[in-house]
Amino acid sequence: QVHLVESGGGSVQAGGSLRLSCAASGYTRSPYYMAWFRQVPGKGREGVASIDRSNIPRYADSVKGRFTISKDSSKNSLSLYLQMNSLKPEDTAEYYCAANTRGPSNLDDDQLLHYSNYNTWGQGTQVTVSS
Repeated sequence: QVHLVESGGGSVQAGGSLRLSCAASGYTRSPYYMAWFRQVPGKGREGVASIDRSNIPRYADSVKGRFTISKDSSKNSLSLYLQMNSLKPEDTAEYYCAANTRGPSNLDDDQLLHYSNYNTWGQGTQVTVSS
């Protein structure tokens, strides 16, 4: 069973940068997709960015040009990253790493950023951006 552990959250002033990491373990083959989601209290989980097995990224409109998702795969490890630049107070949220290990492999862009298409989740890491 795939296990995901996030790290790298914290507090930063508006305009600053943070880099989130997610270490994956327990997988027998690479997930179809991996993604970052975020959630604030009282609201649903929002897709931020996703990446497929070919390392093709997709982004929510709200973070395009500011966030970069990347994945590092080797024989014995898999890590997901989210580089967040030009942070805004509205980026404040709990950020979650997610993986789709069951497929299908032909999700469209909207589906790739919807939480229902991911079956494995990390515990979350808090990002706070102050104005």
